[in-house]
Amino acid sequence: MIIKGAVAVVTGAASGIGRSLSEELARRGAKAIALVDHSASVSEVADAVNQQTGNRVASGYSGDVTDPVFRCKVYDELHEQHGMVNICVSAAGITRDGLAVKVDKETNKLVVYPIERFRQVLEVNLVAPVYWALDMLAGVAEERRRRGLKRWEPTEPLQGAVIFIGSVSSLGNKGQIAYAATKAGLEGATATLMMEAVYHGVRCGIIHPGYTDTPMVRALGDDFIRERIIPQTQLRRLIKPEEIADAICFMIQNAAVSGSLWADAGWHPSA
Repeated sequence: MIIKGAVAVVTGAASGIGRSLSEELARRGAKAIALVDHSASVSEVADAVNQQTGNRVASGYSGDVTDPVFRCKVYDELHEQHGMVNICVSAAGITRDGLAVKVDKETNKLVVYPIERFRQVLEVNLVAPVYWALDMLAGVAEERRRRGLKRWEPTEPLQGAVIFIGSVSSLGNKGQIAYAATKAGLEGATATLMMEAVYHGVRCGIIHPGYTDTPMVRALGDDFIRERIIPQTQLRRLIKPEEIADAICFMIQNAAVSGSLWADAGWHPSA
């Protein structure tokens, strides 16, 4: 898979891993990149990427990543203007942390993690990434059908790549019943899509970052990071978003890399 000349979709692109990946794809010569995020600042990020590269390769799309109408709009516009989309990385994600069962200090009653909150995390972190990937895959399949091609053969160039963003929390993490479940769910989606997407020449993988210096992690607070994360990380620092972006590009470009890649900086949670 060659990034130069590719057409890419990156969700969660206004900050963190998504922003760094968008910048890296632009540096590596992607023809067009749709930067997708719920924040209106994604347009400013797209402008910054364009200024950085000296080319107008990035376009910002502000909207709800769980909305199928919005998703179709992004793909339709990107395809119309630049051709078939062949890279999809869904970096948008949320945490709504809380113990599965706890005692409310005010009422002294047991409280179960709210199902509405669980479903919200499920929609953003699991359902949305899968369907952004499926729409990209459908676009590749339709283009091949238009050209009279069926099963991809290894004598052909690879047609595309899907990279899901997992997490070290997929192994389980206290206080993250919803978040951990969605990231573990992406493992199953990846394993299944790997088997199906290669029929169309599309590779699929998942990267599991450790604690990365993003707004989501910084929201945990400096004390939590200093006391609960850094001591359990071999590098003794947070991972840089650009380090994860580089690892994602490695996964996209190297055809021998499939399945899961752990980029955890040696993080090992205590019991």
